[in-house]
Amino acid sequence: MSHPLYVAFIWHQHQPLYKSRISGRYLLPWVRLHGTKDYLDLILILSRYPKLHQTVNLVPSLILQIQDYVAGTALDPYLTAALTPEENLSEQQRWFIIEHFFDAHQRTMITPHPRYDELYQQRQTNGPVWCWEHWTPQDYSDLLAWHNLAWIDPLFWDEPEIAQWFAQGQHFSLSDRQRIIAKQRQILSEIIPQHKKMQLAGQIEITTTPYTHPILPLLADTQAGRVAVPQMALPQARFQYPEDVRRHLSRAVHFYKQTFDCKPRGLWPSEQSVSPAILPMVAEHGFNWLCSDEAVLGWTKHHFFHRDEAGNVIAPEVLYQPYRLETESGDLAIVFRDHRLSDLIGFTYSSMEPDVAAQDLIKHLDAIATKLKANQGDDGTTLEQPWLVTIALDGENCWEFYREDGLPFLEALYSRLNARQDIKLVTVSEYLNQFSPRETIPVQALHSGSWIDGNFTTWIGEPIKNKAWNLLKAARDTLAQHPEATEKTNPGAWEALYAAEGSDWFWWFGEGHSSNQDAMFDQLFREHLAALYQALDEPIPDILRHPLEQHTPTADYPPQGFIHPVIDGYGNEQDWNHAGRISVGGARGTMHRSGPVQRLWYGVDHLNFYLRFDLQAGQTLGAGDCQELHFLWFYPHQTMHNSPIPLADLPNQAPLNYLFHHHVCLNLGTGKTIFQEAMPNSQWQSQAHSITYALESCLEVAVPWQNLPNIHPDWQLQLVVLLANQGTYREYFPEHHLIPLTVP
Repeated sequence: MSHPLYVAFIWHQHQPLYKSRISGRYLLPWVRLHGTKDYLDLILILSRYPKLHQTVNLVPSLILQIQDYVAGTALDPYLTAALTPEENLSEQQRWFIIEHFFDAHQRTMITPHPRYDELYQQRQTNGPVWCWEHWTPQDYSDLLAWHNLAWIDPLFWDEPEIAQWFAQGQHFSLSDRQRIIAKQRQILSEIIPQHKKMQLAGQIEITTTPYTHPILPLLADTQAGRVAVPQMALPQARFQYPEDVRRHLSRAVHFYKQTFDCKPRGLWPSEQSVSPAILPMVAEHGFNWLCSDEAVLGWTKHHFFHRDEAGNVIAPEVLYQPYRLETESGDLAIVFRDHRLSDLIGFTYSSMEPDVAAQDLIKHLDAIATKLKANQGDDGTTLEQPWLVTIALDGENCWEFYREDGLPFLEALYSRLNARQDIKLVTVSEYLNQFSPRETIPVQALHSGSWIDGNFTTWIGEPIKNKAWNLLKAARDTLAQHPEATEKTNPGAWEALYAAEGSDWFWWFGEGHSSNQDAMFDQLFREHLAALYQALDEPIPDILRHPLEQHTPTADYPPQGFIHPVIDGYGNEQDWNHAGRISVGGARGTMHRSGPVQRLWYGVDHLNFYLRFDLQAGQTLGAGDCQELHFLWFYPHQTMHNSPIPLADLPNQAPLNYLFHHHVCLNLGTGKTIFQEAMPNSQWQSQAHSITYALESCLEVAVPWQNLPNIHPDWQLQLVVLLANQGTYREYFPEHHLIPLTVP
């Protein structure tokens, strides 16, 4: 029997609990704003293609907050400001508006709207103080209106009332803003009914997550952190409450039944984190399947997923199938997502033309099918086994980087898939109803890890993360000492515990992830714990009254995620938000104090690696003594030709005396770019390239991965940057070390 290539898209919709359990007010607006822009339109676009089936995960803590906004019982500071008469705004509110009402992606959500962009440019050019001194009440009113209009999904822009607001453009009144907020509530009110309707029709499957999105393996036992990282520094107090795993699962199932009038079949474990200890509890709560990441499967089977130069898995049979887990409480199926395909949608396709991006994804699916057919060994032209490609990712945050919130991309992708007979989009349960897993993973053999490198270091192991776990453990122990405080007699204490056990607080503590609202996440975590003590009539520890860490930007840090900058020489702050940063000028000694470069930014996506050079005040590149910028890199642990840096007067010191494989020279005086590859006998050979750069207020450079055809995903590279003039060395940075990058 022949089969199409089955593909399961799983969209994960999640927001942490933003409601302060002390004040009862919401501190951040992201459920309301993402609810207006991201949850409803995603499935409405899909509904235009009934043949295509998908899975959507709705986290209980998200649904609870949507319900609060629909009921009108949720109020956040952004909403309060928007509903305040502009002439009555307090000084504190005016500063808050200037600082936060441009919280949107500039290129896709601000620049397309002239009045919004005008106000943004005033703040960027003149600064917040100028806005404070010069903005009129009407300016504030227009900004309050546009921040909310910009978060309305383009799918709804042709509705008469919304179209009228966009045509109006400015001179918004309080009445206009009230009607805009009412429209938000209307969109929010349709999210759950539309999901329910499409699940009943069989086009989508709705899955759930443990109640407030906790890392279940760490609730069961924080020792699980040492499975992947044996030397991990763990919290002083071992957190070991497997009963909390059961509570989160039980509440998720109960809440799902109340919301959708049926039982959930699938579980998205928070952060795709799994361990042997949680599996029997997942099975005993009636779940049939769960999903995780290819990194967990790789650790489990001691298999590294090598990819070819196009990024396609070389051994597809290992990844593209569900596995059986036999537990004492019943069998589970588990699917593992293709990490790279998921990341292409999440982080890369937004910077490509929609048609090109859609065709690229389908090209990858075709390559998977071709490889599977070739591996059958019978020269067949059809698939003899029912393989399943799982693409699973965040279903909300990526779209603001796409044109029109992803609508052109999704239309291009779905129209192509709708026309294909050899690719079939299915829900996970739909597939499992027809095809049982062919292979079994012994439960104790399943790796304990998450989607991030197959470990838990994002949530535990750093001093500040461990400090937070110690505080959580102390609060949980206090609750355990009050047996009279049951969920029925003291629901406030338990709800506060569940909120504090969520994964998001630990995500933002420490290194690796940062936002302009880190302090607010710190505050919410502490307030959830404080509310637990308050509900038990216990004294609130003084430590919970103060921030757990100083939320000030560090000078240097590694990349925090993919970046997709537009190479125009202006260094847009949002474009480089997740890039790594290295201080150069004024931080490294006499040589660098006099050099033109002050700071170096670096990062990658699946298309390019990127460099940005911020200049010292009054300095420039391409003139005087520094007309050439060279950067060279090699691939550690890979056997290949390498050659020395081709510059005169080069000091004989590390890393300048290292050998390198690739070399780029930007002659900023003539505008000429040279790209070279090392050859035998320490020679260099020029290669064709599509490297781009722009020099205005800063220098931005993009080096396409396609110019490196023999370099494979997950390879490491190490890079150094040099300034020169007419082939003669002048200086280099970063001093005494190399810039590390990973090929995605």
